[in-house]
Amino acid sequence: MNPRDREAGNAAVELAPVALVLIIFLALAVTAGRVIIARNAIADAAREAARQASIARTPAQAQAAALASAQAVLAADHLDCTPRVRVGTAGFAVPPGAPAEVTVQVTCDVRLSGLTVIPGIPGSRQLSATFTSPLDIYRAR
Repeated sequence: MNPRDREAGNAAVELAPVALVLIIFLALAVTAGRVIIARNAIADAAREAARQASIARTPAQAQAAALASAQAVLAADHLDCTPRVRVGTAGFAVPPGAPAEVTVQVTCDVRLSGLTVIPGIPGSRQLSATFTSPLDIYRAR
């Protein structure tokens, strides 16, 4: 028997573990990319929601404007999640002429289950972002 014949097919056996490692690495890279993109979209939503809340006249209008704005930004970024928007409206109680601010926190559960087939990757991840925007000191609140 020729020594070359004994080694025939070994390349495929040696390539299998390398291919498995490459597939796992690719799946983890796609998952990390999805989380980073979602985190940026939620930060954009929090910033825009705080800006919209800061130009509202009442705390109720601020809450409604922040929620609508966050939903619009997340939809524009194609992020499929239902945001929970918490608006800190204590600044509306500050008398005009004094500095005040409104803080908005946007929280979303981002689904990861359709992205990877690796055990141990969670089905979803909760991401949150907070942004503070100043209220105009020269207008009535």
